[in-house]
Amino acid sequence: MKTSITLLCLCIFSTTGFTKTVTNTSSQKEQVGYSFGYLMGRSNAESIKDLDLDAFMLGLKTASEGGKSALTDEEMARVLTLHKKQSEAKQLIELKQKAEANAKIGAEFLAANAKKEGIQVTKSGLQYQILKPGTGKSPKANSTVKVNYEGRLIDGTVFDSSIARNQPAEFQVSQVIQGWTEGLQLMKEGAKYRFFIPAQLGYGQIGSGDVIEPNSTLIFDVELLEVSPQPSK
Repeated sequence: MKTSITLLCLCIFSTTGFTKTVTNTSSQKEQVGYSFGYLMGRSNAESIKDLDLDAFMLGLKTASEGGKSALTDEEMARVLTLHKKQSEAKQLIELKQKAEANAKIGAEFLAANAKKEGIQVTKSGLQYQILKPGTGKSPKANSTVKVNYEGRLIDGTVFDSSIARNQPAEFQVSQVIQGWTEGLQLMKEGAKYRFFIPAQLGYGQIGSGDVIEPNSTLIFDVELLEVSPQPSK
């Protein structure tokens, strides 16, 4: 983020101010400066949304011209540390609110889904639907399997798909999220199941990446292609 903000500063400073008008008939230099500034501003919008941009520009201009700062180094360090703590506290509150909202939405979805025809529910709360039965062997927790899958949120957003990559995944059954570990052991080679995974059997209150928020309920279509033979002792 430090590098992005530095580039953003340079791009903003390369323009002549907020009131300058740039169009496709402006000089190349003006269009280049505007384009860099706009793209950097857009990519860092979240980081700078709470900044006073007039004060930001004043500080940048003063420093670049070798002027004396209105604040001492100690004062700047103190206020930036406070700003960081406030931002982190705000993020934690927002994270908690998202987790609570997602938990409620997920519980309502699973309660309704459990009543649908063909949906089976295990003691852990995992829900599954048999899309295609298999005839081969079933894996154990220490088995290595090859699968094709697609994962999505309950709103339909696809966040991962070996099918789209045209590249089956291979892993040990015990090395994935709990919902998968349990669900895979219900399957036989050649089977295709749909798993409805409660947050506590998925990524829990932490979530994963930018797409899977805290307490997200997940849906996976999984096809068990192969259970690798156990190595001989």
